[in-house]
Amino acid sequence: MEKNPRPPAVELKGVVKCFDKLVAVERMNLEIEESSFVTLLGPSGCGKTTLLRMIAGLETPTEGEIYIEGNLVNDIPIHKRNLGMIFQNYALFPHKNIFDNVGFGLKYKGVPKEEIKKKVEQALEMVRLPGVEKRMPSQLSGGQQQRIALARAIVMEPVVLLMDEPLSALDENLREEMRREIDNLQHIIGITTIFVTHDQREALSMSDKIVVLKDGIMQQEGNPEVVYNYPANHFVADFLGHSNFFDGTVIESKGDQVKVKLDDGNEVLVQQPGAWNVGDRIELVVRAQKFEIAPEEGKKAGGDINSFHGKIAERSYMGGEVSYFVEIGNKVVINVIDTSKSRPLRRGQDVRLQVPPQQCGLLPRQDR
Repeated sequence: MEKNPRPPAVELKGVVKCFDKLVAVERMNLEIEESSFVTLLGPSGCGKTTLLRMIAGLETPTEGEIYIEGNLVNDIPIHKRNLGMIFQNYALFPHKNIFDNVGFGLKYKGVPKEEIKKKVEQALEMVRLPGVEKRMPSQLSGGQQQRIALARAIVMEPVVLLMDEPLSALDENLREEMRREIDNLQHIIGITTIFVTHDQREALSMSDKIVVLKDGIMQQEGNPEVVYNYPANHFVADFLGHSNFFDGTVIESKGDQVKVKLDDGNEVLVQQPGAWNVGDRIELVVRAQKFEIAPEEGKKAGGDINSFHGKIAERSYMGGEVSYFVEIGNKVVINVIDTSKSRPLRRGQDVRLQVPPQQCGLLPRQDR
């Protein structure tokens, strides 16, 4: 007889949260697998922090059910859910030293002193800050304080780690370092992690699964490659990455080869599976990094399909890449991010853009 598979680490069934007449989270159904790193991604006010607070027990769902390891927790208080929590402001006790900060929860639970000492030392080793037990939080940098907050959470051996914008108070270099730190630590200890952010780079670089939210509604969920390369709608494509959008009509469809006539007159060949019919109104999506850009005088031989001819209206040199805004004949502006090591092109220079069919995406045309 086969054993029943383990339940998800966290499961939400029809979860709704209303604040008076405001619906902050609407009919959320979500499964978070054990040992996975799941990011709730979206702009401010999209409901991601409210969702995290309901899982934590800091907010009560208006409707629906929340399960942790298969157990309904709607009426279980926060201190009995066995969760670790890390916030943007670290929430360290300024008057306690690092040892007392990290060991606070263990002491509250009545763990023996010798075991607390051992567990605190192990947690500090994990976050690569051994020997700081006697220091005060004010003696540590922002990045070090965030590591202490991480140590304090994992020392309790929680079943799920909840992180609400934990890196947003750090400068860019420290954020990158802490991204790697959290990612490595999560893989080492295998703890199920739910991470809230509005930063697409954090979401793409760290997650096993990304859940994109807007106005309290899930727009798409999937691994980073799927969500980035196959966005479900305009919002996801626009929020996750730098995208160009063109309105058009399907004029030919054979298998996964779709030919589209854009409203500006250009024709584009798209390689994408799907039930596309001649006459369908569509939105063509092309990531800014997917265009090849070259001086007009150096253009390749061949037809004009998937080609755009224009003039560089603006450019921004950013070290490893150059961002161009190219104005084509009908005043449409295309954003191109060139990561090649070729010499940057000039403002006002005539250029040709080319994009392979497999780097184009199609979405049904919808009023926005």
